[in-house]
Amino acid sequence: MPMPESLNDALVEAVKAVGGSKAAGLALWPAKGMEAAQRHLLACLNPDRPEKLSPDEALHIERLARQRGCHVVAQYRAAELGYAPPVPIDPEDERAQLQREYVEAAREMSRMAQRIEALAHGSHQRGRSDA
Repeated sequence: MPMPESLNDALVEAVKAVGGSKAAGLALWPAKGMEAAQRHLLACLNPDRPEKLSPDEALHIERLARQRGCHVVAQYRAAELGYAPPVPIDPEDERAQLQREYVEAAREMSRMAQRIEALAHGSHQRGRSDA
């Protein structure tokens, strides 16, 4: 697929990857209902209309597209800003890394608790011997 000409074009490609404007619109604004959400999304993606996606709404579309293997918005942004092409992290790799970090954090918390306990016992005993 060729690089989109604009960020808006990249978002249009991402919406297609999500399943189209009905699916993406409903994911963004479920309270609007499918038809109204679709109309609003199409207006937001039309450069001639005043409606625009908020940064958080655009990010939500990007996340949904990423879940479907579409990285066009990240690729467009990286190219426009002069960054190396993005490399998606496999969710399994990310999960394993988070688990390793969690285990290490739990160990550090245990070490801190032991130090606190040792200091508390040391201070408590000194207090009694001074009396």
